[in-house]
Amino acid sequence: MKKWSGGLLIASLFMLLVLRYGFMKNPIGESLLLSPFSFNASNPLEWVHAGVPFAVQNLDNVSQVVSAATLVSHLFTWRNFSREEKRSLYTWKHLNNLINSSKVLPNAIEAIKEAGVAWDSLMVSVEEEKVSYKNGSSHHKTKEKLCPYFLSKMNATEFGDTGYKLQIPCGLIQGSSITILGVPNGLLGNFRIDLTGTPLPGELDPPIILHYNVRLHGDKITEDPVIVQNTWTIAHDWGEEERCPSPVPDNKKKVDELEQCNVMVGKNVSRRFITSKYSNISIRTSIEQRSRPRRYFPFKQGYMSVFTLRVGAEGIHMTIDGKHMTSFAYRETLEPWLVSEVRIAGDLKLISVLASGLPTSEDMDHVVDLESLKSAHLPLHKTLDFFIGVFSTANNFNRRMAVRRTWMQYPELQSGAVAVRFFVGLHKNQMVNEELWNEARTYGDIQLMPFVDYYNLITWKTIAICIFGTEVVSAKYVMKTDDDAFVRVDEVLASLNKINVTSGLLYGLINSDSQPHRNTDSKWYISPEEWPEETYPPWAHGPGYVVSHDIAKSISKRYKDGSLKMFKLEDVAMGIWIAEMKKGGLKVRYEKEERVYNEGCKDGYIVAHYQGPREMPCLWQKLQEGKGAKCCGEK
Repeated sequence: MKKWSGGLLIASLFMLLVLRYGFMKNPIGESLLLSPFSFNASNPLEWVHAGVPFAVQNLDNVSQVVSAATLVSHLFTWRNFSREEKRSLYTWKHLNNLINSSKVLPNAIEAIKEAGVAWDSLMVSVEEEKVSYKNGSSHHKTKEKLCPYFLSKMNATEFGDTGYKLQIPCGLIQGSSITILGVPNGLLGNFRIDLTGTPLPGELDPPIILHYNVRLHGDKITEDPVIVQNTWTIAHDWGEEERCPSPVPDNKKKVDELEQCNVMVGKNVSRRFITSKYSNISIRTSIEQRSRPRRYFPFKQGYMSVFTLRVGAEGIHMTIDGKHMTSFAYRETLEPWLVSEVRIAGDLKLISVLASGLPTSEDMDHVVDLESLKSAHLPLHKTLDFFIGVFSTANNFNRRMAVRRTWMQYPELQSGAVAVRFFVGLHKNQMVNEELWNEARTYGDIQLMPFVDYYNLITWKTIAICIFGTEVVSAKYVMKTDDDAFVRVDEVLASLNKINVTSGLLYGLINSDSQPHRNTDSKWYISPEEWPEETYPPWAHGPGYVVSHDIAKSISKRYKDGSLKMFKLEDVAMGIWIAEMKKGGLKVRYEKEERVYNEGCKDGYIVAHYQGPREMPCLWQKLQEGKGAKCCGEK
């Protein structure tokens, strides 16, 4: 045992000497084991290097430590930002400790690494823009640079060697759809549709967010027609296949309340039916009568179909000739905003492809109410009655504009008593990041996050909201909400004033008896290692909850000293953190607000969830016309 310990000590010392020599030979290396920055007392916005040890914990090996530290150093390197640019980075500089908690949250290291790549590319683009502006060129890129709302390709009959590819410049968002018109043909009639992302530097093949494979003559498992859905990444290879019809009897899995596989697929049918057969250029209608039973399948060789992939909240849904057939739940780190290309290949005569509902930013030169949409500058440490942090993702341009034009127009925001900021992670697509950067500079209401915006990392945003609400400004109350939630700011403030509790407060739709999801197929699956207890402490649903200043301040402090427990469900995490404070002696007040609606809208709402760019203006108009908190889309 002593020999082993001595050998380990010698090996460790040798490794440290090698690293030290490497750092001495590499000027960048001097900062790798140092805190990426400290705060300049005379100018809190300036980032400077300091000689404080930078503790990187829970990493597997030295190479990963160096790699992660290098990327963090790049992310927090001082740059000559303008005043408008600095405003979007107030919280960013407080989040340099992310690596210390990254091992706990899924894919966190990858998100930081990818953010480092994206940030470097964005900064190169920003510097080029500044040089171009100084040289007298337009500092805004041309119109075609903007993310398009729709893309179409007609007469797409030629595949080429690798099939047909349609670039999706700025990813997909909820509501986006891809409609394909084509005819299964060839020897087998098998074809596939892949929604792919962008490969990381050094990777040849991109990740596949959705692999949709139609096998008209079956495969090794079945002789009957089948649809196979799956994902692929270079790190994890193929995932678990989802088949339609399912080999599992009575498979009742649902995505966005839609069946994973329509029950009619694979069932015996016997009826007279009318179909349209595509032959050359003309479409010939024929009537066939079938007396013998056959198994229903939505695709047929030689017959034209219209199939649409639609992006939902929980997954992607396929309709064929107007009927919903399959649904596919998003898998970890494979989310719709990552999609950069649609690939179609196999025995399919492709007629047309249309992508619509794509994320697009507004042309700021044509925004007539631009000045009224800009957020007022907040001096550091300004005292506020109420601060609201909004979760948003980089390419959700339309949702943020809808919020700006509706409930962000409350007088309380205009007077400066209340402030709202969007908390947005970086995108892997440079065009999206450039649009986001310009949006942040223009409106002054975005806080950029130094990580790529995977769903499992939203807890970091909650921490960032607490930091902004107590460290950047000083708010009496701090609220977290989403960019698809409509918040009646006046009513929330009235409720808080009525409660009149300024410490230990958690206000919202409180859940006091929930249990962890132990089903591995659940989006909210929690392993016993992540949470061993049978129930959660009380927590408030994510679309709208409020904490008092002292709770937010404690979260900020505990994060910075490394004692804050990381948990991937951010609203439950808040409940866990408050329960720990309660054990430490904090007197906690759980104030349940039934008018916070977690799933949609009901008349009399204070917070209505799942309200998009169409619903929000309607809700706002009803309030402005004196009709009260009435939901839209109802008679």
